[in-house]
Amino acid sequence: MFELQIDDRLSSWASLRLELESVDDPFQKVTEFWHDAPFTPYNRNIDQYHQKSWPSPWQIVVDNQYDDFTKALMIAYSLKFTKRFNESVIELRTIVDKSNRKYYNIVCVDNKWVINYGDDVVTLENIPDSFLVENLIEVQASR
Repeated sequence: MFELQIDDRLSSWASLRLELESVDDPFQKVTEFWHDAPFTPYNRNIDQYHQKSWPSPWQIVVDNQYDDFTKALMIAYSLKFTKRFNESVIELRTIVDKSNRKYYNIVCVDNKWVINYGDDVVTLENIPDSFLVENLIEVQASR
C-alpha cells in the first residue's frame, strides 16, 4: 500500500476500513496493515500532545511518513472510522517505562485492548504497572 500512488493509497486505506467491518480479528488486521508503514524517526509536523495540530488522516496517508505516534494515530482512525467501532472509546496513550525511559504510543480500545505495543494485540491488564501514562487523548470520528 505504501509504495502506491496517492489515490491508490487512499483507496487502499478505505478498503481496509471496509474490511474491518466484518473480519474475524480486526485488531490483528489493522496491526498487520500498518506494520509496514514507512518509518520516520520523528515527524516534526505533528505535536502529539496537541490534537489541534494533527493533520487529517487523509493528509497523513498523502504525506506517507509515519513515526510511532502517527502510526498509532492511523491505527486509531482506521478503527474509529468504521461503523463497527464508531461508538467504541478509542484512546491514544503515550506511556513511559520509567525503568528505562522508553516511550510507547499505544491505541486502547474500550479500555481493554491495546494495539501498537509490540507486534501483538494485548489486553490493557498486560501492560506493566511500572508504566506511566504521559498523555491520553480520545480519538473522535469527526468527518
